[in-house]
Amino acid sequence: MILINLLPHREERRQRRKQAFFAGLGAAAVIGLVIVALWYLVLQQMIANQQERNAYLTSEIKKLEEQIKDIATLKAEIEALKARQKAVEDLQTDRNMPVHLLNELVKQTPEGIYLTSIKQDGQSVLVTGIAQTNERVSEFLRNTTYNSEWLEKPQLIEIKAANVTTAGREQRRLNDFSVRFGLKRPLSKEAQEAAGAASAPAAQPVKS
Repeated sequence: MILINLLPHREERRQRRKQAFFAGLGAAAVIGLVIVALWYLVLQQMIANQQERNAYLTSEIKKLEEQIKDIATLKAEIEALKARQKAVEDLQTDRNMPVHLLNELVKQTPEGIYLTSIKQDGQSVLVTGIAQTNERVSEFLRNTTYNSEWLEKPQLIEIKAANVTTAGREQRRLNDFSVRFGLKRPLSKEAQEAAGAASAPAAQPVKS
């Protein structure tokens, strides 16, 4: 006996395929959502880690800025102390300046020159005297220009011939002169070393 299926099997098969398609589509959508959610969580974790690192760097930068401010304050205090120390040293030097000035004039005055007056006005000194010849005055100027530790920038104000009566009432023809000097303070040991290092020529390589 032959059995014939009169039910709409094609429609039923089409319905099953449609259900399978929608089921696969739903599964793909669920998987996609899961992937997106996982990637979102990963991104959020990465952002949180980066924000944590940024916060750490910000705090460290603030610490460094505070340290830099402290260093700048210390440098300013050191410079202020150096300035005070230099002011005290300059005051001490200025207090003893007349003694140094007289000693320096004794050292730098050549034979044949007699000083008649010394007048100090601040950092300037006016010296007048009598010289046997003009060459003696030139030598005096050279000595104070190149060899003096306390005198600088000598400026010849006047030189003129004059008749001078000696102790034996003898008339001699000499030269009256006046010179103006600037006073200077000698360099400290550190400044001398720095100046020597700056002026020293660079070492030349030895050729074999």
